[in-house]
Amino acid sequence: MKTTIEIAPALLERGKRMAQDEQVTLRTLVEEGLRKVIAEREQRPAFRLRKVPFTGGGFNRGFEGGHWNQVRDAAYEGRGA
Repeated sequence: MKTTIEIAPALLERGKRMAQDEQVTLRTLVEEGLRKVIAEREQRPAFRLRKVPFTGGGFNRGFEGGHWNQVRDAAYEGRGA
C-alpha cells in the first residue's frame, strides 16, 4: 500500500545513508522501525490510575443535595467567571 508521510530532512538523509550502507531499501528500514515501535508499545502495561482514597467528610454544609451549578459557582466565586 502506498502512503505519504512527512519525515524531518535530517532523519530522512540518515535513513537513506543507512539503507544504502546496509543494501536495503528505505521502505525496509521504515517498516522495521514501525514494527519495533508497535511491538514495544504493545508490551507496555496499560495505564492504571492509582487509587487515592478520599478521607473527607463529603460536601461542606450548604452543598449537600445541591446541584452541580451551585458547586461550580462557588468554586469560581470571586474569580470573574
